[in-house]
Amino acid sequence: MDGGQQGAAVGVRIHHPRRLPDFLKSVNLKYVKLGYHYLISNLLTLCLIPLMVAIFIHVSEMNPDDVLQLWLHLKYNLVSVVVCSIFIVFGSTVYIMTRPRSVYLVDYSCYRAPEHLKAPFHRFMEHSSLTGDFDDSSLEFQRKILERSGLGDETYVPEAMHFLPPRPSMQAAREEAEQVMFGALDNLFANTNLKPKDIGILVVNCSLFNPTPSLSAMIVNKYKLRGNIKSFNLGGMGCSAGVIAIDLAKDLLQFNRNTYAVVVSTENITQNWYFGNKKSMLIPNCLFRVGGAAVLLSNKSSDCRRSKYKLVHVVRTHKGADDKAFRCVYQEQDDAGKTGVSLSKDLMAIAGDALKTNITTLGPLVLPISEQLLFFAALVLKKFVNKNLKPYIPDFKLAFNHFCIHAGGRAVIDELEKNLQLLPTHVEASRMTLHRFGNTSSSSIWYELAYLEAKGRVRKDHKVWQIAFGSGFKCNSAVWVALRRVKPSRNGPWEDCIDKYPVKIAP
Repeated sequence: MDGGQQGAAVGVRIHHPRRLPDFLKSVNLKYVKLGYHYLISNLLTLCLIPLMVAIFIHVSEMNPDDVLQLWLHLKYNLVSVVVCSIFIVFGSTVYIMTRPRSVYLVDYSCYRAPEHLKAPFHRFMEHSSLTGDFDDSSLEFQRKILERSGLGDETYVPEAMHFLPPRPSMQAAREEAEQVMFGALDNLFANTNLKPKDIGILVVNCSLFNPTPSLSAMIVNKYKLRGNIKSFNLGGMGCSAGVIAIDLAKDLLQFNRNTYAVVVSTENITQNWYFGNKKSMLIPNCLFRVGGAAVLLSNKSSDCRRSKYKLVHVVRTHKGADDKAFRCVYQEQDDAGKTGVSLSKDLMAIAGDALKTNITTLGPLVLPISEQLLFFAALVLKKFVNKNLKPYIPDFKLAFNHFCIHAGGRAVIDELEKNLQLLPTHVEASRMTLHRFGNTSSSSIWYELAYLEAKGRVRKDHKVWQIAFGSGFKCNSAVWVALRRVKPSRNGPWEDCIDKYPVKIAP
C-alpha cells in the first residue's frame, strides 16, 4: 500500500488501498474455454429452436394443393412416416427432459432498520471514544477511514452497539438476526400473498453468526414451515454468499417441480464488532452495517406473468486454492486475544484476479456475437501470432443494461468503474447503496437493484448483472432479465428517500 498523510496529533499513517489490477488486459484462455463450454452445453436448445421456427414458416406458406400432395406422398410411404414420427417424439422427449427449468424471481424485500439505530459519523466516533477500548491512534484511523468510506449519516448499527459499554451477547445477536430476517420475510409475504406453508426450499446465508439451532431453523420455527421443507444454512462464505445461495436454490428447483424457494441473505454485527487496536481489523467496524434481504424464487410457469425477473446465468469463481487468496479476509484473534476480521494488504490485487477470472468465463455467455468474435480473434492472434498484442477489451455495456456491484467499499466501486469502462450512471446504484446503508454484506446487491427499480429504470428485457465477492476468496455473478417494466415493491428500502438521490459524494 502507498503511504498516506501523517496524523499530527497521534502519528497515524493511513494507507491508500492498492488499486485493482487492469484485469481486462490479462486474460487466461482456459477461462474463455470454460465460458464456451457453458455455451455449448445448451447447443441442443440453440439448434432446435431455429429448426422449429424454419419448419413453422415453411408450413405456413403451403397452399391446399401442397398439403394434398404431401398427404398422398405420406399415404404411400408409411415407413417414412413411422420413422419421422419416432424421431420427432424422441427428439421432443429428450428436449423436454434435458432442458433446464426456468427460475423466476417473483419478488424480494430488503430490511430497513428503525430510525433509532442510525449511526451518523459524529455519534459513531463519540461512541467509539467513550467505550474506552480504542487508543488515540485507532480512533484517528477510524475517523480517516470513515471520511473516505463513502458512507453517509443514515446507516444502521445493531441495538447492542448503542449502549455504553456495548452489550454484545448471544441473546443480542439472536435478536439482531430475528429483526432483520423476520422483518424482510414479513414484508415479502405481505407483498406476494405467499403462505409460508407453500415454501418448499429455504436457503439462509450469514457468514459470522451461526448459532444452534441454525438461522434457517429459526425461520422454520417462526413461520411454522412444513416438515418436509429442504432447508440449508450457509456460513462463513463472505459477501458473495448471496449469489451462492441463489445458485443453490436454482439447482434445487431443477429437481423439485412446482416449488417456491426462499433465499435469505444477511450478516450479523453484534458479536463480530472488533474492540482492539489492530488497524487491519478495524476497517470492518467502519464499513459494515445492519441489513438483509429475502428473495422469493419459483419454477412454476404460472408465476411468469407476476414475476419481476428470470434467472439467466450464475457463474462462480473460487480462488481458495491459493494461500494468499485464502487468508486475505481472515477471522482471527489479535495479540490481545480480541477477535475480528483481518483484511490483507493484498486484498485488492486478489479481488482483481478473481474478477478477471469470473468475467472472462461470463463473457462468452452474455456478450453479443460481434463482441465475442472480436474478443476471441484477438486472443487467438495474441496466442499464436503476436504475444505482445493487446487483447480486445469487450464492452460489457452491450451485454447489460444495469450493474449491481457489491457495495463493499468505495475503492472497489471506483476501480470496477474504470476497468469495465462504465459510466457514472452504471455505478450509481452501488455508490448510493454504500452511502445510504453501508456495506450490508451479501444483501447489498438487492438494495442496489431496489434503487434501480425505485428510480424507474428497469424495463422489459433489460439485463441486470449482480457481481459480488467475499472471503475464500470468491467472486460470483448472477444475470437476470426483466420480464416486464419493474416497479418498486411496497415498503421498499428507498421508499421514503429515493427523491434525495443521487447525492454528491465528497472526494
